[in-house]
Amino acid sequence: MKVELKNVTKIIQKNEVLKGINLTFEGGKIYGLRGKNGSGKTMLMRAISGLITLTDGEIIIDGKRLGKDMSFPESIGILLENPSFIDNYSGYQNLKALADMNHLISEDEIRKTIQMVGLDPNDKKKYKKYSLGMKQRLGIAAAIMEKPNLLLLDEPINAIDEKGVEQIRKILFDLKSEDRIIIVACHDREELNLLADEIIELQEGYILEK
Repeated sequence: MKVELKNVTKIIQKNEVLKGINLTFEGGKIYGLRGKNGSGKTMLMRAISGLITLTDGEIIIDGKRLGKDMSFPESIGILLENPSFIDNYSGYQNLKALADMNHLISEDEIRKTIQMVGLDPNDKKKYKKYSLGMKQRLGIAAAIMEKPNLLLLDEPINAIDEKGVEQIRKILFDLKSEDRIIIVACHDREELNLLADEIIELQEGYILEK
């Protein structure tokens, strides 16, 4: 898989939040995005996922132009900012509702994914009673459960304990070995150094030269 960004630019209310970004992402790698709040990390992920329209430039995914040949990447999993689910559903019920939209995975695969992130698929607790860490784990489960070719995770280890971080790390390494592109934004410099094959530094909407 290959994702190419060519002169990607986004202006919001006269503020240039992405400034002529040129990048190439290739399958089988984890890419780390590092930068302060407001540096453009989340906006870059929104652009790659097709959630915003570019002011200039283009994004090409396996030869197809985003926003022209396709509205969204054909196989993508996303965790952007705070995950949101149906308050009165259990974790399993929430993921089942999402999975029913595409019919790509079985109920057994949903349960296995929930276990992978350290939750209990048989837990009847409603989402609204989940701790922050549990909500984050469920968000990661939703992003990875269909084994997407492109995975975008914004601060995935937020509110997750040390054991959970190790579980998430293993999941990402396993997915990477299957030739997927994984892009992770993370404030934790040490964790990003452990995870990423390549780290991209952003500042005020542009890429810092290495």
